[in-house]
Amino acid sequence: MSVAQVVCLAIAVVACAWDLKTRRIPQLLTLGGALAGVVFHILNGGWDAGMASVVGWTVGIAIFFLPFALGGLGAGDVKLLGAIGAWLGPMNVVWVGLYAGAAGGILAIFVALTRGYLIQAVGNVGVMLAYWRLNGVRPLPEITLEHSRGPRLAYAVPILAGTMVTLWLR
Repeated sequence: MSVAQVVCLAIAVVACAWDLKTRRIPQLLTLGGALAGVVFHILNGGWDAGMASVVGWTVGIAIFFLPFALGGLGAGDVKLLGAIGAWLGPMNVVWVGLYAGAAGGILAIFVALTRGYLIQAVGNVGVMLAYWRLNGVRPLPEITLEHSRGPRLAYAVPILAGTMVTLWLR
């Protein structure tokens, strides 16, 4: 493993532990981690590597921005994927995002099953899709993170899983 991969994995592990404990991810870790990734790549690969790091950060933010804007993810999750993108670059962060999405779906089903929330969750998806069909894609306040009474996921867990799978496969 490269230094960038080890640091990236360490950021994801710390974010996961913090998110599980507090349901928040500190900005020092996400924004500081992203800035450190850009500086690391500039110092070790020049301006082109630094620019690739910035693009990786931007792609990471972009991948999770829509779910965040719709009230389904917290800002810390978005910034965490951005920090991972700053370390791994734009193509790898796309894979992290895809694997994290799959892991998040599996985790959501598991949590819904174990908490007796699966029928309500499936109903909420139906209500959300109907709402979007009638009103356009915008947040449905009753089922956003801020207002929902359902179980919440520490989404750093799927992000860590996506990071690990990406590092393993790539």
